[in-house]
Amino acid sequence: MLNLLKQTGAGVAALTLTAGLATANPYEPYEGSTLVVNFPAHPHFDAVMQVLPQFTEETGIRVEVDQLQYLKMREKQTLELTKNKGDYDLIAYVVFSKADYVYADQLENLAKYFMNPALADPNYDAEDLIDGYVGNIGVSGGAKGYLPGPTGSLFGIPFGSETSILGYRKDIFDKHGLEVPKTYDDLLELACRIPELEPGMGGLASRAASGHHASHAYLLHLAPLGGRIFDDNWNPIMNNAEGVKAAEALKTIVECGAEGAETFGFAEAGASFLQGNSAMFLDSTVFAGQVNNPEKSKVVGKIGWAPHPEGTRRGSQTGGFGIGIPTNAQNKDAAFLLMQWLTSKEADKAIAVAGGNPSRFSTHSDPDVLAEQPHLEVFGEALKHADPDWRPIIPVWGKINADLGTTLSQVLTEDLDIQTALDGVAERSKAIMDDAGYYTWQQ
Repeated sequence: MLNLLKQTGAGVAALTLTAGLATANPYEPYEGSTLVVNFPAHPHFDAVMQVLPQFTEETGIRVEVDQLQYLKMREKQTLELTKNKGDYDLIAYVVFSKADYVYADQLENLAKYFMNPALADPNYDAEDLIDGYVGNIGVSGGAKGYLPGPTGSLFGIPFGSETSILGYRKDIFDKHGLEVPKTYDDLLELACRIPELEPGMGGLASRAASGHHASHAYLLHLAPLGGRIFDDNWNPIMNNAEGVKAAEALKTIVECGAEGAETFGFAEAGASFLQGNSAMFLDSTVFAGQVNNPEKSKVVGKIGWAPHPEGTRRGSQTGGFGIGIPTNAQNKDAAFLLMQWLTSKEADKAIAVAGGNPSRFSTHSDPDVLAEQPHLEVFGEALKHADPDWRPIIPVWGKINADLGTTLSQVLTEDLDIQTALDGVAERSKAIMDDAGYYTWQQ
């Protein structure tokens, strides 16, 4: 039995978490041992740190946490995962790292652990995990090499994963009788109408800065507007009609944005929304925890949430973090028990109450969770359309992504023709893919 205290309207109440322990304690062989885990400095993992002591209390297994800024975390992991014996028993990894770590055989295939009756909790309910997150964060070897499919395997479990969500100023919308946009046509119309209704206010705060920020913003629109980076034969198609439409959407949003919008990264776009300088914000769910923090926000109590608007299809982003067991870990079985515990229904609920990002559908509709984090109900609806293929997760994506983001910045700041810009990205991407061997089997 595991107890976590939470603050409610009636004061402090006990949230009881059952760990699903069988009569024979599966943790007993590892009691007194110590696991070393590597987590990022990130709001989800700050919430995890509040819940994690309960694991030790319940199991007798101690946990030491090396918590680092996520770019430094990646640098540290790159060194640790190449050792014969690593210092980490469990790691959190950003989605970009999945392809690199799996390809280098640095993450354990989890099948043998879920097959082991001494370790696998029969009440774990893996089907409750958000399938878009599982496909994006955890599976490799299936379709396209990085998605689920008949040949896919599970190498990690989503933990601190994110999707895209639309935040909007309820007071501004009510003042002018505006409807929350459900389609891209509505979104783009409102993005430029709001500055006319509220002079000095931007319509939609968006990333746009040169590099990965501009690329991320473009990809947010590419999937719902029907586009992809590659076709099924790895030919670059970001320069087709759908790709051009996504770039046009981004350019419209930036042109109708707040002052300096073309230089916004994630932090600057978020700050524009929090400071009341933009009426909408379309980006990661991780942002939601800041809007009602009076130390950071001037719009406390004024924000509503809605799913990512629909284009020719529904498709919100998937990203963030997962957890996996390094192949050079020294305490793999115990690490699996910790992984399983952290992503169980009970712990997922406790972490959500503490402000983390849930990885399960059930958590998004749990009454206790919604009493503390009411916005998660809308997030749960959005996650039904989470797209694990909104961007390719392949080893060479970093090069292509950097080129795409730099070129899009020229579109936004230098008025480079969109078709010309994307044709250039496609041509250079083709060469990168050719060098990496993606066309070896093509006749």
